[in-house]
Amino acid sequence: MEDKKRGFGFKTLLLVAFVSIIAGIAFTARFDFTNPTTAQNFWKEPENTVKAVADAGQGVPRDFVDLAKRLSPTVVNISTTQVMKERPMMPFPEFKGPFDDFFGGDDFNKFFDNQQPHKEFKRQSLGSGFILNKEGYILTNQHVIENATEILVTLTSDKKEYKAKVVGQDQKLDIALIKIKADGDLPVATLGNSDDIQIGEWVLAIGNPFGLGGSVTAGIVSQKGRIIGAGPYDNFIQTDASINPGNSGGPLFNMKGEVVGLNTAIIAGGQGIGFATPINMAKEVILQLKEFGKVTRGWIGVSIQELTPELAESFGLKDSKGVLISSVTPGDPADKAGLRAGDIIVAFDGKSIAEISDLPRTVASTQPGKSVEVRVVRDGAEKTYFVKVGTKMDEEPVETTTEGEDKEGTPDKRLGLSVQPITPELARRLGISETEGVIVSSVKPESPSATAGLRRGDVIKEIDRKPIKNMRDYSRAVKDAEKHDVALFLIMRGNNTIYLVVKLKAQ
Repeated sequence: MEDKKRGFGFKTLLLVAFVSIIAGIAFTARFDFTNPTTAQNFWKEPENTVKAVADAGQGVPRDFVDLAKRLSPTVVNISTTQVMKERPMMPFPEFKGPFDDFFGGDDFNKFFDNQQPHKEFKRQSLGSGFILNKEGYILTNQHVIENATEILVTLTSDKKEYKAKVVGQDQKLDIALIKIKADGDLPVATLGNSDDIQIGEWVLAIGNPFGLGGSVTAGIVSQKGRIIGAGPYDNFIQTDASINPGNSGGPLFNMKGEVVGLNTAIIAGGQGIGFATPINMAKEVILQLKEFGKVTRGWIGVSIQELTPELAESFGLKDSKGVLISSVTPGDPADKAGLRAGDIIVAFDGKSIAEISDLPRTVASTQPGKSVEVRVVRDGAEKTYFVKVGTKMDEEPVETTTEGEDKEGTPDKRLGLSVQPITPELARRLGISETEGVIVSSVKPESPSATAGLRRGDVIKEIDRKPIKNMRDYSRAVKDAEKHDVALFLIMRGNNTIYLVVKLKAQ
């Protein structure tokens, strides 16, 4: 009897263990925990056995021969064709007569264009890319394949040529995923960790400069985190490895033979100054490009600006680390969480936010729907909020300009500024929706307001954190501000709100 009980107990234990395992698998699937091998099944990650050509600290590598032989077959040449329309020539482009006024300037040119057939011609361009997996997926720059009617990929290994199709593209990061249907397995590049690269580290660029396929150049990492104005998520690796037209989309390798960057941009006329997108940024969007053809990024609904030393001082801060919120969109995640204009974000989802470029990249790479901790400084004290990250299409800021002569208000001599109330007629004429505040009608050149960046047409919403709804509020706020050396303005310009620090002149 006792043996039967023991047998029953052992069987029960096995059954419980089996059910626990199944339940664990179901629980994991239900809550969609990220499987670390998901990405590795699509691209190749480094193995522990990979060795560098030269160990760290050993100076210049002996040579790049073995590295070039091993890596070159993973790089491809990309040729694209675009169909362009050639504008017909005007018969007398320098002639300006009665037709010019009749049609309203350029309207005459448009009228003439409509009467003439546009000739089509083909334009070809060259670029580079590298093979992600054996199925024929290739990573390159979006600008290499943009608007292409035909994409041809030539393998470096055997010079075979294939037609490629676009799988997905991300203009903001300038990355595209294309695919070819090749015969047999393809040599595959290994994606490394771009966060680990160091300034001064040796790197290798392989690509198709000026149509010269399979060219290899070497250099070092000159700097990291470069912002060159190419897009909202600038975070480039700068290198002096020669990068030329045609290198775009090609890989930047470290000495272990791992891709650490995607060669993207150069400075025209500059030698030894090239820029590569860190491969870790590409990893964040590759699977989205494969599955959906586009990228969905995180969004919290705030407008931000750089926290300058002058602004930091106005907010009573000791340093200028962080990002200043200039406006919060009603109903968006930040608004629902309790964030407001004037808050200074210093950390997002456990990541430090020191500069203005840190926040857009961090928010964009956060999975929509995730609730993240946001640390802000408000009125000199640090506070914590939890924001549920949403999604929204990227929008370009719209800036309006004012035309015509408006009746100016009474100018303030210290500020060098004239304002007037916002009337319904004025709002309609200027195309603004604001009904509260005062509008800047003129700014005296070289005045404190001009130096601070105030412009005609700006709507003043706050002065020294005090709301400005009408001329009375403005007069009181200016009178109080004159007691100090600086004044903090919150203005609306187009669809954007920004803070400006006005340094007052001594009386």
